[in-house]
Amino acid sequence: MKQIDQFIEFVRDQYKTTDFIPLHEPRFQGNEKKYVLETIDSTFVSSVGAYVDLFEEMMAEISQTERAVAVVNGTAALQVALRLAGVKQGDEVLTQALTFVATANAIAYNNAKPVFLDVDLDTLGLSPKAVEAFLEEQGELREDGCYNKKTGNKISACLPMHTFGFPVDLNELMDVCNKWNIPVVEDAAESIGSTYHGKPTGSFGQLGIYSFNGNKIVTAGGGGAIVSNDKQMGNFAKHLTTTAKKPHKYEYVHDELGHNYRMPNLNAALICAQLEQLDSFIENKRKLAEKYESFFEEWGINFRKENPDTTVNYWLMCVELEDRKERDMFLNETNEKGVMTRPIWKLMYKLPMYENCFRDEQKNAEYLEDRIVNIPSSVVIDG
Repeated sequence: MKQIDQFIEFVRDQYKTTDFIPLHEPRFQGNEKKYVLETIDSTFVSSVGAYVDLFEEMMAEISQTERAVAVVNGTAALQVALRLAGVKQGDEVLTQALTFVATANAIAYNNAKPVFLDVDLDTLGLSPKAVEAFLEEQGELREDGCYNKKTGNKISACLPMHTFGFPVDLNELMDVCNKWNIPVVEDAAESIGSTYHGKPTGSFGQLGIYSFNGNKIVTAGGGGAIVSNDKQMGNFAKHLTTTAKKPHKYEYVHDELGHNYRMPNLNAALICAQLEQLDSFIENKRKLAEKYESFFEEWGINFRKENPDTTVNYWLMCVELEDRKERDMFLNETNEKGVMTRPIWKLMYKLPMYENCFRDEQKNAEYLEDRIVNIPSSVVIDG
């Protein structure tokens, strides 16, 4: 396919290499070494240190929330955020099947049940209309919240995920969930720096979470964060993720079943240096997205771009191909020739541990699963 060869040539020209081109690799071109060495010199390399505190301050500012809490990874952040939102054993959580497995796993870690609802074609994320349709059919408001009148289980949270950095339609989703008294927890693992109507993703729900895995725009090697505009809830998140230990000079007193989900100061030093470059990284990626858009437009291929009233970080850029056959051909040829591309995730209910969970028709999710391919999206090194 001539277009694929030209695509490979185009990508190699952007990254100026004939070597293997990964989907997304980190860039360390700021104060990373300096801050990590300072941490080593201080001997505060574990879960207490100046960079942990600085990271939490920086994330509260970036997310425009009252409190941010450093944790070991995004999945841990999700698990605890759902617990804080009130998710308990046997409850149901409304979410999307078109997502990375951590979204569903975090629900299961709380011994709750994911309810998989469809996504919107334009956002790739949880559809407010699908949520509303499900609740109109199966929801029942009671004094202590919303229940599934068919199963009898409480619907204790709604968990949208901002796919590849593209914001969900948050205004409409928040309206639906507020009407049914369901807390929203935003899985903003992929969308740091993205905005919806001028506000950062992660700041709309009762809680939000971010991931700083090695393949994200900015990385701590791992790492995650919980954010909230409820400062008391944020402080409790800090308590739970640091083994629920009460402050004391020397006694070990733990008053909750806590988690050892603390981010080491070493990792915090790395992510602080990365966050200093977040704006420039996103600017760089948005320029690359413009080039991709122009390239694919010539071939009549739909390069996914941001919707009105949103600003997208373009964490992973993607194209929508004609069908699964064309998708698979594109994947095979690019990967065989050293340019990494990847299909969107397998839908969660197609995995053995979630195959018996409730799902709606999933018309849009299945359409996208057959067609969406991620393409190389790393920050381009100038010069």
